Amino acid sequence: GVELDHAQDILADLISTVVTALRPGFRLAKLEGDAAFMAAPADKLDGSTLLDTIERCYFGFRRRRRDVRQATSCECNACVRIPDLNLKFVVHVGPVARQRVFGLEELVGADVIVVHRLLKNSIVETTGVSAYALLSQASTDACGLDPAPLGMRPHAETYEFIGEIAGWVDDLERRWQEEDARARVRVAPEDSV
Repeated sequence: GVELDHAQDILADLISTVVTALRPGFRLAKLEGDAAFMAAPADKLDGSTLLDTIERCYFGFRRRRRDVRQATSCECNACVRIPDLNLKFVVHVGPVARQRVFGLEELVGADVIVVHRLLKNSIVETTGVSAYALLSQASTDACGLDPAPLGMRPHAETYEFIGEIAGWVDDLERRWQEEDARARVRVAPEDSV
């Protein structure tokens, strides 16, 4: 019981961190288990803003994950595994429609299906990157991004009935390590008071 309660609390805390960090540019369309489905009008985002938002969100997630783990002395499986939690982003652009079902508004359309399929990908297995942003080629084109000079890797997935979806992988763990190294202040023993 404790483990289930802690798992729910941890997940709720981290999802809240993610959703808050993605605002105001993105709007929560739906919570889907341990995922937040966010949406934004494509004409309101440029590439720089998109990447800054993803980085800010991931860095906030990493800081919050660290803080939550450091603040607990519980040894249940949920609390012990906090450092194993990670974040993945999928960015795609395409037309959608809004549909009301039982009082809830849903985004629907072929490109919504593409996003959900892109969540089931082979990135971890093929690249070893466990925290990433996968940007479809359609999204990089729409945002005016040139991903190769930014250090992103090309990646493609093929799905039945959809075909190949080309895209780019941004290694967020690498970016976090760079950020964390910049943010650290080291004081040598001879310089300490």
